[in-house]
Amino acid sequence: MGGHAFVISGPSGGGKTTVVARLRRQLRDLRRSVSVTTRAPRAGERDGQDYRFISSARFDALRRHGQLLEWATVHGASYGTPKRPVLDALDHGWDVLLSIDVQGARAIKRLLDRRAILIFLMPPSLEQLRRRLLRRRTDTPAAIRRRMAAARREIACARWYDYTVVNDRLDHTVRQVSAMITACRRAHQGRPSAAAGQRGPRKGL
Repeated sequence: MGGHAFVISGPSGGGKTTVVARLRRQLRDLRRSVSVTTRAPRAGERDGQDYRFISSARFDALRRHGQLLEWATVHGASYGTPKRPVLDALDHGWDVLLSIDVQGARAIKRLLDRRAILIFLMPPSLEQLRRRLLRRRTDTPAAIRRRMAAARREIACARWYDYTVVNDRLDHTVRQVSAMITACRRAHQGRPSAAAGQRGPRKGL
């Protein structure tokens, strides 16, 4: 058997980027998939580490040639997961961490079935989520309204995730998600795994 794909989803402003960054520091042999996107980088984001920022034409070419495992349009920008790096890592027994939206999570589950473990980060409340978006100071009021409407739709999808974690306190959330991932990995320790035999530095795909 190969590795597993651990998918982290949650509404915009829900803290999944921070949670994923913490998980990468704790679970150093967990590979991370770096998504491609057509949106512009936000302040502090680095190409190739947070996302691979590409043109719409390049994104369309990847999609047409079947080089994306999943893709979706979110808030007017396109996002996708490069296929070959993820499948190669899984086939070699590595576990992979993906931070993607609910559309992409559903596609990954459909393709990988039991090899995909879906974890949804739930905001403590919609009002608290709105305050988080306001504190980011990156969106117009109209954009925040669109993100809040999308958040309601995304939260409704949490019921078909394998796990749901309320992200009210960052340290507690990271401990919970880390424990879930560790438990899933221990349950499959009998399988051949490159990660089980060598714990090298964390590595993006």
